[in-house]
Amino acid sequence: MTIMVTGGSGQVAQAIGRHAGTLPVRVVGRPDFDLENPASITAMMESVRPSLVINTAAWTAVDAAETNRDSAWQTNALGPLTLARDCARLGAALIHVSTDYVFDGAKSGAYIETDATSPAATYGLSKLAGEHAVMTHCPRTLVVRTAWVYATQGKNFVLTMLNAGRSRPHLRVVADQIGCPSNADDLGRCLLALVRQMEAGWQDSYAGIYHLAGSGQVSWHGFAEAIFAAASTHGYMPPTVEAIPTSAYPTPVQRPANSVLDCGKIARRFGIAMPAWEDSLRLAVADILKAGA
Repeated sequence: MTIMVTGGSGQVAQAIGRHAGTLPVRVVGRPDFDLENPASITAMMESVRPSLVINTAAWTAVDAAETNRDSAWQTNALGPLTLARDCARLGAALIHVSTDYVFDGAKSGAYIETDATSPAATYGLSKLAGEHAVMTHCPRTLVVRTAWVYATQGKNFVLTMLNAGRSRPHLRVVADQIGCPSNADDLGRCLLALVRQMEAGWQDSYAGIYHLAGSGQVSWHGFAEAIFAAASTHGYMPPTVEAIPTSAYPTPVQRPANSVLDCGKIARRFGIAMPAWEDSLRLAVADILKAGA
């Protein structure tokens, strides 16, 4: 099995590379592999000739997608379509990472895979189109939706909070949006566990959509408070964190009020589940602070 992981220096791609162990993983990214450049997709696929592709590459700047619609659409929908076609042509399986933003966030409980999708803006629309494209053009496809991803490097909520808390004694964080914080290392390990179950060969029952996110749920405000509580045990002086409504923090694209994903399907089918988000957060914060980030 040769495994090609797209996304280059992205949080999830890097996590997969760190935890791959003896699995033959090759992480590729721009400019050699660029979802906005169809020729680069096909050229890389011909070069690597993978038996499995994990596509973590995406346009993830939610607000910027509204003013860069062509790039967002090419990266999240049209590029994956080309990738899926190449996978099908070469007989490769595809794990395509997607997002909670395919939902509008209006549901009162956790979202399951069969809930109706209704994305509210370009980012979610393009990711949903990408889901449809890969499943249509590559029968051997698993779509894995996740949410609220963070890591010890890159740009994410945990690092933003820790950096802001160093210079500002008082922060205001939205308290009426809830979700499942997902540590990139946990996500990478779970995707690799999925791969290992596929080493014996593809089964048609694998295909479909799965949710995979940190266990449990919390608001952004609760997430921030947990970040600072974990940091304070390492000598970090936390700011005060004020809970505010979404209306007090307007953004070009309104975030889903409910991003909670029910991950029971992947647990039942593959025996895979991510740890409690609180436990993973404490470990990540410790690593960030030890590294001096």
